[in-house]
Amino acid sequence: MTDGDRPAPLSTTVSAQMKRMPRASSGPELAIRKELHRRGLRFRVNYSRLPGRPDIALTRARVAIFADGCFWHSCPKHGTLPKNNREWWRKKLARNVERDAEKDILLQERGWIVLHFWEHENPLDVAGVVEQVWRSRCGN
Repeated sequence: MTDGDRPAPLSTTVSAQMKRMPRASSGPELAIRKELHRRGLRFRVNYSRLPGRPDIALTRARVAIFADGCFWHSCPKHGTLPKNNREWWRKKLARNVERDAEKDILLQERGWIVLHFWEHENPLDVAGVVEQVWRSRCGN
């Protein structure tokens, strides 16, 4: 084991791939932002004043949006569990899901609506839902 309880990588190739994965501004997230902007919605990106730093925050409407990666957030449709270090990954991914629920509660307690979308969802559909929620909150 290295770096605390993190297991040593079994493959330098896989380790390098994991390090290259973006923490923010992933392709799906960028596509959603582009469509929201095209529709005239203005927002903050990775808004650090809120719990969980929402990927997109519509501050006027108090809507927090997260574009969740299928692997990292255990998508029931596409989520996978690596074969190597399986138990460590199971715990890690389960904690990610728990953390998502915790930040959602904190946001809701502050009067925010929380929307989660999977990376595989159509950005046009996602933007449609977000716009509808925005309009209902802002009275437009």
